[in-house]
Amino acid sequence: MPDFHHTIGSLGSHMGTVLSTTIARLVVAAILGGVIGLERQLRHKPAGLRTNMFICFGAAMFTVLSDQLAGGLGGDHTRVAAQIIPGIGFIGAGSILHARGSVVGLTTAATLFVVASVGMATGGGLYVTAIFATIVILIALALLGKLERKFGMRSMLVTYEVTGVSAETVLVEANRVLDEVHSAMQNVRIAGSPGHVRLLFNVDGPHEDQEQINILLHQSTVFATVGSLGAVEHE
Repeated sequence: MPDFHHTIGSLGSHMGTVLSTTIARLVVAAILGGVIGLERQLRHKPAGLRTNMFICFGAAMFTVLSDQLAGGLGGDHTRVAAQIIPGIGFIGAGSILHARGSVVGLTTAATLFVVASVGMATGGGLYVTAIFATIVILIALALLGKLERKFGMRSMLVTYEVTGVSAETVLVEANRVLDEVHSAMQNVRIAGSPGHVRLLFNVDGPHEDQEQINILLHQSTVFATVGSLGAVEHE
């Protein structure tokens, strides 16, 4: 009987240790994912606080389950965890959008991918690795983004609309303007009637180039009117 009670006590102590360790890993994963998600939320990105927290928590949960289920049943410890990567790939693909002929959301998709890796590291008990990765991610998202904007490295897609007398003269003049700033038209659309032609086109380039294009278009005497339909900034 003493041996039986000792065995039960040891088993209970072991289960308590495993439970507390599991809870600690999941809590840390939720916190780290939440910190990254908060940064994205403050920048009004599609994948914000809850999305990043859930992905990090879920990746940690699957990693813990993969380890504990395989340990109890004698299976492959990596089988469940290995399926996290393709699963995150589907979620990341959903965050990538096509806006007026250009692709946006690549940074959001990449962030979701690395957030899942943070969750896997936390679920595996690699706290230092997970915290270090979180710091690197935050620096890359915040600091590098500011540097891109400061030095004009961030590209944006702008849709321009110009009108004129004929399609030929409007196209030639628009190409001349864009050649001056070493840019090219994308997704060109022409509409209207003889004597009043409307040309719409996209230009992908840094903010400084877009400002120069706008100035040159307005300075041209060929166009009757010049306008822009807003900009989509690449992440």
